[in-house]
Amino acid sequence: MVEFCCRNTGSFFFIMLQRVSFYIDGFNFYNGLKAKSAIDRYWRKFYWINFVEFCKQFLGPDQILEQVKYFTAPPLNVQKQKRQGKLFKANRLLNPTKLEFVIGKYYKINIDCPICNSTFQKPEEKRTDVNISVHLIGDCALNKSDSLVLISADSDLTPAVRFIKDNFPSKKIKIYFPPERSSTDLFHAMSRKVVYLSNNKRKFERSVMPNTVQVGNQSVTIPTQWKT
Repeated sequence: MVEFCCRNTGSFFFIMLQRVSFYIDGFNFYNGLKAKSAIDRYWRKFYWINFVEFCKQFLGPDQILEQVKYFTAPPLNVQKQKRQGKLFKANRLLNPTKLEFVIGKYYKINIDCPICNSTFQKPEEKRTDVNISVHLIGDCALNKSDSLVLISADSDLTPAVRFIKDNFPSKKIKIYFPPERSSTDLFHAMSRKVVYLSNNKRKFERSVMPNTVQVGNQSVTIPTQWKT
């Protein structure tokens, strides 16, 4: 609810604005962008994106941004960690109150090759799906939002989506598929009403941060590998 003052009469009135929260599956989102940029290199510039600014563009006139939650885990590769760290720092500088990073963890798991009988290690992201599900359902239970937008095409999140639809009918939930990503299970859970971010190139363009983000005496520069 937001309070307004009428200029002519000086009286106050209230307008009910729908609180909207966005839940970004970072691994799914970033790898979708990578897949899209492999097809069209222009999309590489969208790695350096202002998450809050991007989400704001999907709000209607009767909606207000409550929060943006970005779920991911630090990569095991040191150089990838540094690039991710720069992206996060730039976003924190620009959005100190509306953005939250929820961090999981990467583990090395052993994979046995049936052909050569050797064993090798593969990094695997853990906790992200559970973190997203907990926050989606928790924010409904605690009445922190009126509308929830899940940016992911991970079918493992389908049970959480169905649970919200069945148990919190007053809450609205939407699914946005990252570029080059889709899920049949989520598609049908939403009665085929999903948003494909590949069709929203203009919103990506309007959300790209300047190469150097500076707020006060703090600054961060885009990773060299991401410059187009």
